[in-house]
Amino acid sequence: MAQEYDLVILGGGTGGYVAAIRASQLGLKTAVIEKGKLGGTCLHKGCIPSKALLRSAEVFATAKRGEEFGVMAHEVSLNFGKVQERKNKIVDQLHKGVQHLMKQGKIDVYEGTGRILGPSIFSPMPGTISVEMNSGEENEMLIPKNVIIATGSRPRTLPGLEPDNEFVMTSDEALAMESLPKSIIIVGGGVIGIEWASMLSDFGVDVTVIEYADRIIPTEDKEISKEMQRLMKKKGVNTVTSAKVLPETLQKGDGVIISAEIKGEAKEFKAEKILVSVGRQANIEGIGLENTDIQIEKGYIAVNEYFQTKESHIYAIGDCIGGLQLAHVASHEGIVAVEHIAGQNPSPIDYSHVSKCIYSNPEAASIGLTEDEAKEKGYKIKVGKFSFRAIGKALVLGESDGFVKIVANEETDDILGVHMIGPHVTDMISEAGLARVLDATPWEVAHTIHPHPTLSEAIGEAALAVDGKAIHL
Repeated sequence: MAQEYDLVILGGGTGGYVAAIRASQLGLKTAVIEKGKLGGTCLHKGCIPSKALLRSAEVFATAKRGEEFGVMAHEVSLNFGKVQERKNKIVDQLHKGVQHLMKQGKIDVYEGTGRILGPSIFSPMPGTISVEMNSGEENEMLIPKNVIIATGSRPRTLPGLEPDNEFVMTSDEALAMESLPKSIIIVGGGVIGIEWASMLSDFGVDVTVIEYADRIIPTEDKEISKEMQRLMKKKGVNTVTSAKVLPETLQKGDGVIISAEIKGEAKEFKAEKILVSVGRQANIEGIGLENTDIQIEKGYIAVNEYFQTKESHIYAIGDCIGGLQLAHVASHEGIVAVEHIAGQNPSPIDYSHVSKCIYSNPEAASIGLTEDEAKEKGYKIKVGKFSFRAIGKALVLGESDGFVKIVANEETDDILGVHMIGPHVTDMISEAGLARVLDATPWEVAHTIHPHPTLSEAIGEAALAVDGKAIHL
């Protein structure tokens, strides 16, 4: 017998399960279809497990520097099995939490693969969903008034560099490594590539990053990229930019050998393994989109500002629509979609108010326009910058590299962008996020009294520096 719902969500990742909770709060009878585990990529193959590994790498690297702090810890060693055990324990705990939230919200969860059907006896519009159950039981038929597609994404690969469970990996396979390689080539110096480079280097792996663009983390402010490259070099990471990897040159045997074209010449690189980190692609195959009028643009589902597709009762959120492929973005897109379904008249998301974080060591974080982007948009700008070297708390932590940079509109004094690299900046960026939402000026941020000694003092000093008034500069 077919089950009727106000809303059925395809995908139980961060976007999908948050949307389900908000729908439950608004009194909508809701179901989630998930073929894997609730929590999706972020919880099981992305944000949480990678950050758990990064934390272990940070602790290991700090322990080896113990003498700097007067802590004599001789012959510090790494038990990678314990590292993975801790990671899995964290993931399991959070997974149980999501399962509890589904029960608490009286949200039905179907473990299987959902497929959208065309018009049928159940509905004159496409949207009825057939669920192929993981258990092998007979398919379930769900009749929703509305649908949200939240099927996420997977690591993109390069032809000739597909994962082989031995020499070539994506982040999915890397998270499950039972032992660390002695050396690795990371293809791609974006956010994920740099996080892995930082982590593996701190674990003692010899790391080479090969990036096609002329700088690593090319979507960030140029000064952030430059400082990140300097600090990666400081910890022993070899970063090669303006380099095109040539997959056809890949040789496997006693490790791997691959060439990259640099300034018209091929250069050979050797390592035990290769990690391919060249972005992510949408999971939109096999879910029945061909039975609808939903449009696909450049591999992603096309939506309006409320995340409606061309089928007005079918919405899509998260990685499968492209844009900022971030867990916190997917969650908020899900909330907006649900509130639109419920007639709540939500405000569309202003993506310039979204903070972006890189959890490497050092961390980086940003919001709004880079200096170059602001200039390209025609703004007359002023910039304030302040180094962590002048911040007492950074010296206490033994992490004084990096800086905070604020880009402001010289004519209106509005903050256009904030960019940080250094200790714990992924936790600090939310102050800048609030400043952007409230349309704050550097003067207002500077006159927010920042407690001493804290890392956040760098934000107040950078805000003062915009007008040449920094105290400790």
